[in-house]
Amino acid sequence: MVDAYMKAGMNYFDTAYVYHGGNSEKAIREALVQRYPRDQFMLATKLPAWCMKEPEDRDRIFNEQLERCGVEYFDFYLLHSIEDGGNGETYERLDCFNWGLKKKAEGKIRHFGFSFHGSPVYLTKVLDAHPEVEFVQIQLNYADWTNPVVRSGELYEILHSRNIPMIIMEPVKGGTLAALKPELEEMYRAARPSASVASWALRFVGSLPGVMTILSGMSTEEQINDNIGTFIRFEPLSEEEKELVNKVRTIMLNVPQIGCTSCRYCTPGCPMNISIPDVFRAVNTMNLYGDVFRPKAFYGGVVGQGHGRASDCIACGQCEGVCPQHLPIIKLLKDASGKLDT
Repeated sequence: MVDAYMKAGMNYFDTAYVYHGGNSEKAIREALVQRYPRDQFMLATKLPAWCMKEPEDRDRIFNEQLERCGVEYFDFYLLHSIEDGGNGETYERLDCFNWGLKKKAEGKIRHFGFSFHGSPVYLTKVLDAHPEVEFVQIQLNYADWTNPVVRSGELYEILHSRNIPMIIMEPVKGGTLAALKPELEEMYRAARPSASVASWALRFVGSLPGVMTILSGMSTEEQINDNIGTFIRFEPLSEEEKELVNKVRTIMLNVPQIGCTSCRYCTPGCPMNISIPDVFRAVNTMNLYGDVFRPKAFYGGVVGQGHGRASDCIACGQCEGVCPQHLPIIKLLKDASGKLDT
């Protein structure tokens, strides 16, 4: 997958200290860094607030990241998941913005920014306090454009008005926009018979002015080849296609959905070992397709692998404290249990 991506002339790689239990940065070293000259790719990683207590933790984590990745500098470095309260307060308390600028002055960071999961009001506050920020990473896709929690459209307008380059995460909303109801997929195929459903989501984001880079969590060669094809021959959405996307979104949002993006921040600390994103995936599939058998079979497989049932939730609230989407997970698990544990 790395070779196909690089051969296509693309070169931006995104990882983080906490991804895959700390193994993502190691995988980057083996699949990319040890196999390509350093000047042929750009590497981004992130500093996690929830792994730090003291100022000394900044350098400890950063040096560990350099070693894990096998590099001497990072092209893009982010404060991970700034949001109202919580992480944002930690970054301020530990003076991480000034620390980042010092790392940049040392040549250890080429570009400094942050990823954001908070409110438009808080984004404005952070940008006003830190004009030194060079870029911001936000969640944006056509389904979340008017989402009252994510508020992608509002975040985009704030950044675009300030001419701050944007890196976009969740353009396909954790895969949700790659597989729609059959009648919605048919609407897209009628307009572009050879185009994948996922390509419409990527073209929506790629058509927006001010977007610097689009991140897609590709898991197979088929997915990466489809995405490469979308961008090698990139065509911005026409006015007619924008109207079609809006129509699909309107129909899609009439179906109840749990806005989980499968980031899995909630799972490591769950005392009952509930695979929360998989539970919600089963519920969403049931709601989207009106299918009971397949979602229940999928859920049964997850439980069979040793994970807790939705009904095992003890309402400790750990998951809700780390959820970037601010989902009421305790209630959602109770509702899910009513559908899946019967």
